Amino acid sequence: MRRSLVRVPMTHLRLTPIVLAGLVLALPTFGQTKAPPAGYTPSPAFVLLDVALEATAREIERVGARPTINSRELFLVVAALYDAWAAYDDTARPALTPLDRAPASERTDDNRVRAMAASLRVVLERLYPKDAEWVRTALARHVGAERSTAARRGARVGQRVMEARLRDGSNHLGDERGAPAGVPYADYTFYSPVNGERVIDPDRWQPIPFTLDSGQVVRPGFLTPHWYRVEPYALSCARQFRPPPPPKVGSAQLAEEVAEVLRLNATLTPEQKAIVEFMRDGPRSTGQSGHWLRFAQAVSRRDRNDLGRDVKLFFAVGAACFDAFIAAWDAKRAYDSSRPWTLVRVLHAGKTVRGWLGPGRGVGDVRAEDWRPYSPASFVTPPFPGYVSGHSTVSAAAARTLALLTGSDRFEDEEARRAGALTESGAPHATMQQVDGVAAKTDERACDVTLALPTFTATAELAGFSRVMGGYHIQADNLEGLKLGARVAEVAWRRTSQLFAGNEPPAPAACP
Repeated sequence: MRRSLVRVPMTHLRLTPIVLAGLVLALPTFGQTKAPPAGYTPSPAFVLLDVALEATAREIERVGARPTINSRELFLVVAALYDAWAAYDDTARPALTPLDRAPASERTDDNRVRAMAASLRVVLERLYPKDAEWVRTALARHVGAERSTAARRGARVGQRVMEARLRDGSNHLGDERGAPAGVPYADYTFYSPVNGERVIDPDRWQPIPFTLDSGQVVRPGFLTPHWYRVEPYALSCARQFRPPPPPKVGSAQLAEEVAEVLRLNATLTPEQKAIVEFMRDGPRSTGQSGHWLRFAQAVSRRDRNDLGRDVKLFFAVGAACFDAFIAAWDAKRAYDSSRPWTLVRVLHAGKTVRGWLGPGRGVGDVRAEDWRPYSPASFVTPPFPGYVSGHSTVSAAAARTLALLTGSDRFEDEEARRAGALTESGAPHATMQQVDGVAAKTDERACDVTLALPTFTATAELAGFSRVMGGYHIQADNLEGLKLGARVAEVAWRRTSQLFAGNEPPAPAACP
C-alpha cells in the first residue's frame, strides 16, 4: 500500500492546482498520526473538550451538520470551561458571566477542574438534552462531589453562560416573532429564495436538489439565514468587515473562475479527492469549529500545555470561529450568491463539459445541466449561498488566532487520510480518469497519504482551496473568505487577550 509524506508550503492566500497536486489532509476528528511527545499527559481541559466534541458529534449524527449552530454550541462549551476556570484564577476575567472569583484558599487545580466539569455539564445538558445521561456519566469523575463548593460554583457559571446567550438572535428557544413556534434556530427574517427549479436571476442562490438514499429528491432551504442577526462575541456587528460584492454573470472574472472549477473537477487525482474531503462532514464530525478545536488540541500536545494554557487556547479558537461564522453569514445573506452548480448550468447551457460522473465512474463528457461537484448525491453542495466561503472564513480566523496566541505561525502537525473515503466508498476501486488529456488508471485502495502541515496559514489556505477543487465554491468565495476571517481574528483576539490579562475589554466600536 502506498503511503507518502507531503509538505504544504505557505502561499499567502492562493494555492494553485500545481502546488496542491498530491496533497491530502485528514479530518482532524479521525485522529492525528503524529505520536504525542514522550511522557505527555493531556490536561483536564483537553479531556473535557474531548467530551464536548463527542457530544457535538452525536448531535450531528442525529440531526445533521448545522455549521452555524454547531459553532454557537462550541462557543458556549469553551466559554463554560473558561469562565469556570477564570473564577479560580488570580487575574483572568470571565467572558460571558459576572466576575465571581473564589477565595484564594480555594484556588487549586482540583477545584478548577470540578468547577469546569460542572459548568460544562450544565451547558451540554441544555444543548443536547437527548444525551444528558451520557453527559452526566462522562463527566461524573471530573465533577466529583456534587455538593462541593467548586461544583456548585461551576454549575452556577454554566447556568449563567446559557442565560447570557439565550436572547442572542440565534432563536435558540424557537420563540422569535416571525418564526414557526417552537422550532429552535428557525428563521424569523422571512428569507425566500429568488430561484427555484427555474433560474430567474443567475447571480442569486438556487436551492440545489439532493437525492436521499431512499431515492427521494429534496431541495434544502438556506440554513439559518437569520445568522447575521446573532450577537457576536467581539465584532461590533455582523457587517463590520463585509467584503465587496462577488463577480457577476457576464464578467470575465466569473467566467474564468467557473472555468477553473470545471478544470479542477475534471482532473482530480485520488490525492486531490482527499483534499476535497478535508473539511467535509464525516464520521465523528464536529463542523469547522470542532475541526479547528482539534487542531488546537494538536498544538496543546506539541507544546505540552498545562490546564491554564489549554483553557485559554480552546476559548480563543472557539470564540474566533463563532464570530467568523456570523461575519460569513452576513455576506451570504447580503449577496445571496450562486454556487458553481447553478453557474455551470447558466454559463454553459446546452454545451458539453468534462466532469466527474459519480462514485467509481471516473470523469467523462456530460451536459452542463448534469454537471455535479465531487460530492455524494445526498449532499451535493451545502444549503446556503456561496459568497463568502464559510470554510475559508472560519479556517483563516482560527489559523490567525492560533498564530497570535502561540506567537508563531508554526504548526508542524501531520494528518493521515485515505483518498475517496467519504465519496467513493463502496464504488469499484479501479477507475479511469482523464488527467491532462491522458487516461490514467487509479486505485483508491493504494492512496494512504500523510500530510505535513508546517503552518496554520497553509492549513487554512488548503481548507479554503479544497472547496474550490470540490466544486462548491469559486475562487472569489475562497479568497475573500480568507481575508475576512483574518480580520475577524484580529478583533476577537484583542478582546480575548484583554480578558486573559484581567482587563475590562472596551466596548465594541459603533457598527459601520
